[in-house]
Amino acid sequence: MKKSLLILLSLAALTTACTQETQNQIGRALQNWTGTNGVLDIYAGDKLVKRFIKIDKISTAYSTDSNTASRPYRYGYGYLDMNQNMVVDNGEKKVYFEFSDFSTSYVFYENPN
Repeated sequence: MKKSLLILLSLAALTTACTQETQNQIGRALQNWTGTNGVLDIYAGDKLVKRFIKIDKISTAYSTDSNTASRPYRYGYGYLDMNQNMVVDNGEKKVYFEFSDFSTSYVFYENPN
């Protein structure tokens, strides 16, 4: 009993000693481990031009200098849904993607299926 209490207190102390970004990274790692089913739709005007499915997370790029704010793009991994049917078909592979926060029209949502 004392050993488990000591471990719990140690974990609590480590978590509170972490920076906010480190805590966010831990949270994203837990979310990544538990999994999500995200969909990213990319638009050109009112036309859907790309769809990525089965995305576990989208991250914001940060500079290596801790004094600098986030960079103006996001990135992640997902399956490129070539025929936009919300299903991973034969030949559709998991890919890395990036998109601009400022110039890309996009919608990111959890797949309701």
